[in-house]
Amino acid sequence: MNSDSASRARRSIPWLVIAGVLVAALSLRGPIVAPTPVMREIETDVGIGPAAAGLLTTAPVLMFALLTPVAALVIRRAGAELALLAALSGVLLGTFVRALPGFGWMLTGMVVIGVAIAVGNVVIPVIIRRDVPAERVVVVTAAYAATLNIGSLLTSLLTAPLAAAIGWSAALVAWSAITAVGIVLWSVHLRRERARGRTWGERYSGAHGATPAAAASDDIDPDTLTGPMPVVAGGRRERRLLRRPVAWLIAASFALQCTVYWALTTWLPTIAADELGYSPAAAGAVASIYQGVGVLGAFLVPLLTRFAPRAVATAVICASWLVLMVGLLAWPELLGVWLIAGAIAHAGGFVVIFTLLVQVSRDDAEAAGLSAFVQGVGYAVGALGAPLSGLLHEATGGWTAPLIGMLVLAVVYSGTLLGASALASRR
Repeated sequence: MNSDSASRARRSIPWLVIAGVLVAALSLRGPIVAPTPVMREIETDVGIGPAAAGLLTTAPVLMFALLTPVAALVIRRAGAELALLAALSGVLLGTFVRALPGFGWMLTGMVVIGVAIAVGNVVIPVIIRRDVPAERVVVVTAAYAATLNIGSLLTSLLTAPLAAAIGWSAALVAWSAITAVGIVLWSVHLRRERARGRTWGERYSGAHGATPAAAASDDIDPDTLTGPMPVVAGGRRERRLLRRPVAWLIAASFALQCTVYWALTTWLPTIAADELGYSPAAAGAVASIYQGVGVLGAFLVPLLTRFAPRAVATAVICASWLVLMVGLLAWPELLGVWLIAGAIAHAGGFVVIFTLLVQVSRDDAEAAGLSAFVQGVGYAVGALGAPLSGLLHEATGGWTAPLIGMLVLAVVYSGTLLGASALASRR
């Protein structure tokens, strides 16, 4: 353990930071998922079709792809606390813009939310690895990953009942209360740090002049990684990794997972209502399983890798995706069962992919460059999932064609992920 890690290990647990991170995490997925339980009402009231409605979840995901590398530069310039405070403020602003009348304002609001969340996605792992004692980093990172799913769970479960009581537009705005709490917590923390006279550069560089990228990636255990690494701007050295087949297989796996995940996240409540006759509240409740069980799925891969070869965890994730898609097509009445498998698939798949990323990287700089490449490609391709599924539904009048398309993607995903795992195991 280096001296920076040793000093972190001796520090007391920063409870205000941890509370701020977890509250902020509730606002880093929930605002994107919130419209999905009331998508039919939005289509009717705003006068749009399924393909256009799919853009509401596509826009923020596309922002992840475009702005993830830029976010690292923003953090280095502004400082971690100020960057996260700005991210939460952006989510709050986007939530209110989204509530303005007209589809244009809704889409603009979702773009603003996506820009803000792109910064939050990058800065929170930096804060955890900077401020949390070394022996607690894995636990807090896992709690952060789980809280992302809790935010999605709450919005999936409760948006439709809220909409029935106060209207869908007001229901979407109501979730801004959580974001406001996060802003208050980080404002208090930022004021406290400034009162102590501590700055971003002093806290991050330390006695040994470590750069933010190096400090952020210390002591990352590939067996217990539960979130993406912070990314930095790549250089000539990092670009050489693109010549490696394993880099493209990992990027393809993440892209395919993002595509299926965001397509299902967007349309699950609508599928449940159209195919099974569920009410909006019931459809949102059953779709919340897909988000909620992900809380446990995030911890499954570290557990499996502790007692079995890493290939076992990869195979379980691939099988879970296939069970989800085949089940939805063949026995949709057992939707809840298939969504449990799906939750394990998307949460565990996230961990497997970024574990492989760390495993195949030769050093911290290469890991950061590969992380930027994988996230950029993955979110750019994944942004197409929801609108293309909506377009297929609009063209065919049913959900069979979109689900078959997702099944094909799940099969290809299994091949790329197993291939990446096989190449990684040879190192």
